[in-house]
Amino acid sequence: MQRALIIRRTRLVDLSGPAATGAEPVDVRVVGDRIEAVAPELPADGATEYDAEGRWLAPGLWDQHVHLGQWAAARRRLDVGEVDSPEALLALVGRQVADQPGRPVVSWGHRAGAWRKVGVRELDAVTGSTPTVLISGDGHQAWLNSAGLALLELPWRDDVVREDEWFSAFDLFETRVTGRADAADYHAAQEAAARRGVVGLVDFEFTGGPHEWPARHAAGGCLLRIRAATYAEGLERVLDAGLRTGDVIPETGGLVTMGPLKVIGDGSLNTRTAWCGAHYAGMPGHHGAPNLEPAALADLIGRATAGGLEVAVHAIGDAAAAATLAGLAAHGARGSIEHAQLLPPALIAELSRLGVVASVQPAHLLDDRDLTEALWPGRGQDCFPFRSLLDAGVTLRLGSDAPVAPLDPWLAMAAAVHRSGDERPPWHGEQALTPREALAASTDGQGTPRAGARADLMLLDRDPLAPTSDSATAAALLRATEVEATWIAGVRV
Repeated sequence: MQRALIIRRTRLVDLSGPAATGAEPVDVRVVGDRIEAVAPELPADGATEYDAEGRWLAPGLWDQHVHLGQWAAARRRLDVGEVDSPEALLALVGRQVADQPGRPVVSWGHRAGAWRKVGVRELDAVTGSTPTVLISGDGHQAWLNSAGLALLELPWRDDVVREDEWFSAFDLFETRVTGRADAADYHAAQEAAARRGVVGLVDFEFTGGPHEWPARHAAGGCLLRIRAATYAEGLERVLDAGLRTGDVIPETGGLVTMGPLKVIGDGSLNTRTAWCGAHYAGMPGHHGAPNLEPAALADLIGRATAGGLEVAVHAIGDAAAAATLAGLAAHGARGSIEHAQLLPPALIAELSRLGVVASVQPAHLLDDRDLTEALWPGRGQDCFPFRSLLDAGVTLRLGSDAPVAPLDPWLAMAAAVHRSGDERPPWHGEQALTPREALAASTDGQGTPRAGARADLMLLDRDPLAPTSDSATAAALLRATEVEATWIAGVRV
């Protein structure tokens, strides 16, 4: 018999109607993975009791786009997200080599979209024979020295390594340079996420896939609900195993389910490889490029769909989004566009018609705001068009793309609500979400806690939807929200 939990004297965060500020406290009874009852002064009947002391109860949060292994391993890497020039990065790397001679230098987080061209020779000048791998903030390119190129069996060039060539080298990078995140790393990363109210995430890790989770679970590396994606390289193994999206992965305690096929359809803004209909400013004829030709993309979508998998396609540029939608439509596929960064109205209408999910990472707009205006001038109104997507009836899911941005749903929600990370006014504020809409897009479709709903819950120190005077204050309130407790299926994480 499943033991019950009663959360006493809690106020419910209202995701469906007027703000719930001042609502009377109620008790919430949980049995197994469902809420059984919501009412004042429920009888104990032998249940474990937790006194919320008037705090606010809401469905737990989901991050719909995470590279969990990379986020878990981030503590092993040098965070250079605040470095603002190649010269500053070279100086930092040089100090690292001097301080830890012979130890490979691995960093992540620099944003080179507005930098001058950099190359291998100048990195060699400060690193010598110490293998060095400097991963960009968007994860789509890496600046390596000669020793790093040799270690990863990459041909020498006086340039960075980009896109598919970099992704293909990732397994060797983990094997020979950093080592993969272990179960303890995974546990620590998920534990930190749970402290922010996260109960689940969609894992788009480049290496491994769903078949690695049973061993990880056995070693203590599984704490949250996980939807584990596969890439094309692992598709046949998934299909041969008969796994369909939503199936529980055996020997994971019911926490891990099969996610979608993940396809990287184009590049990124920072590398100027996102595939666009119009050329990049100052680069006549350069539109970025697809990572897969449309016919090959459609074929891959078809194979996954026939095998019962949903499809999640990385598409940042509008041309990539158009090709993705055409491929999904051709096979009646279910799935999402990941990032959905540049979407004119016609494509938004097509997303709505096809029922395709827009999986977006609002914190990216804080980093990409200035570069977007420089490289895609006059198209800012079509970038991160959250309001237009929601108004068109498109399902919106929020995520982080960690480690590109921190695994922090409160940061993502604040960015969606205020659309500015500094003292400047909101960037295209007409595309902002309300706090309620942002929170609803972060709870995996779960609304106000009620009988029959999932018992994946978080207890907050305040009502995150309390009325505020402006978007800046609302965003600050979201970011300042403290999570008192997180439960998955009524078990405290």
